[in-house]
Amino acid sequence: MWYAVISQDVEDSLPLRKIHRPAHLDRLKLLDQQSRLLLAGPHPAADSSEPSDAGFTGSLVVAEFDSLDDAQAWADQDPYLLNGVYQSVTVKPFIKVLP
Repeated sequence: MWYAVISQDVEDSLPLRKIHRPAHLDRLKLLDQQSRLLLAGPHPAADSSEPSDAGFTGSLVVAEFDSLDDAQAWADQDPYLLNGVYQSVTVKPFIKVLP
């Protein structure tokens, strides 16, 4: 089943994001290689596709896991969470309707 991993950043998270981005992306790339990633990306703090110094307010990942517990366990090991980029992470079941 699909699960949405909805993350909220701490204030001024950009410096920490830059440091831990490679490890964060490696986990997403693995899901993609396993054909389990529907989408992933950050929420810009500014209304722009290039937020630069404005940074980000959080992230959204929609991926396939065997259970809510498995999705939560995966989310709990995200380098952004472990290293203080995220202040909170919510994991919810997700049903893809369109497209």
